[in-house]
Amino acid sequence: MNLSVHLLPSLMSAPVPAGNVAVLVDILRASTTITHAFAHGVKEVLPCQTVEAALTRAESLPERPLLGGERKAVLIPGFDLDNSPFSYTRERVSGKTAVFTTTNGTRVLNQCREAAEVLVGAFVNREAVADRLRSESRPIHIICAGTDGFLTAEDILFAGALATDLLPAPESADVQTQLALDFWQRHGKSDDFRRTMMQSRGGQNLCALGKEQDVEYAMTQNQFDVVPLWTPESDRFSAS
Repeated sequence: MNLSVHLLPSLMSAPVPAGNVAVLVDILRASTTITHAFAHGVKEVLPCQTVEAALTRAESLPERPLLGGERKAVLIPGFDLDNSPFSYTRERVSGKTAVFTTTNGTRVLNQCREAAEVLVGAFVNREAVADRLRSESRPIHIICAGTDGFLTAEDILFAGALATDLLPAPESADVQTQLALDFWQRHGKSDDFRRTMMQSRGGQNLCALGKEQDVEYAMTQNQFDVVPLWTPESDRFSAS
């Protein structure tokens, strides 16, 4: 299997080549929340990098969508939902379109516009993503979103976990892939896993706002079988 981990979009030497497969990793919280939303019946998710782009896109739609997003982990004034998975209940999102602003996640998508497939990966759907990729013959790129251009332990943990699922006995790996594999081996065991998640850049930010439950939720493994897919032509996520 041809697999590469990219610890940040900015550390990629080039965008994902045409015909390759990519996995978007933004554990706290876009990947987790988007997966949760589809598991609870959202029709589609339209990603936008800025608040202004989200408002413009929402206005262009025939029916008003849900507006989801945050800045500094706080609900954007005038938006319906923040980025917490707990906000995306079945009662709130089932059958709806959500316009979702995610600064860090959009940086990953910008590197994936020629990819054949772009999957959303999180601990909550880890096994479903791995199952989908195990028979993949095309090159796979696991791309960590990071936070504001900085490495984030939570994303690297997941990248290492997924790489371990797909490469149980890697014969050779590039530097970033090996770092992710080693990081998961070192910090992926129960107590250390929780501590590393809580002390990560994203974890500390959320805990400082009293949102420890979001970090705890993002650690839970294999809750859902859904694998969201992003289509670059329409710039939207759908369920698979």
